[in-house]
Amino acid sequence: MCVITVCCVFSQQRETKGQFLVDHVCNHYSLLEKDYFGIRYVDPEKQRHWLEPNKPIVKQMKSQQPYTMCFRVKFYPHEPMKIKEELTRYLLYLQLKRDVYHGRLLCPFADAAYLGACIVQAELGDYDQDEHPPDYIQDFKLFPKQSLKLERKIIDIHKNELRYYTHADTHADTHAETHRHTCGNTCGNTCRNTCRHTQ
Repeated sequence: MCVITVCCVFSQQRETKGQFLVDHVCNHYSLLEKDYFGIRYVDPEKQRHWLEPNKPIVKQMKSQQPYTMCFRVKFYPHEPMKIKEELTRYLLYLQLKRDVYHGRLLCPFADAAYLGACIVQAELGDYDQDEHPPDYIQDFKLFPKQSLKLERKIIDIHKNELRYYTHADTHADTHAETHRHTCGNTCGNTCRNTCRHTQ
């Protein structure tokens, strides 16, 4: 699930560079903190590439128009708590959720449970026994291999540790938890292999 999918038929000059498209998308969504984002495309051989900002777009494409590209997080910030814009935090959160689900960010059991609970809190808000049946976590596909033991731990954390957390709190906690792992080389690389630090 892409954060934003961009389908373009280029009528611009053949020398239009990648940065033009990045800026165009960021401006369209009023995204001010642009540095963390880029545009990715898949070539006919199914290889993923980042659109290079300083090269003409048409010269980078090997497929026929129209070109389908994805607007994605290119790297996560070193100090996520310094992110100022709510939209930036939200887009980073969506990408983290995607990377965790596809197994591109790996972490130990206890940290995976906390990360999962933050995601559930961001999606559902506080635990409510009248609204959340015993197996409510089963509706969330959070990890590629989601065991019953992990689901029970996520429920425990969601129920007992994250009450009254807002969306912003859980987005920040999710970023901070992932940052701790990748900086310590516990989680491995993200799908883009350009992630030097995660939130």
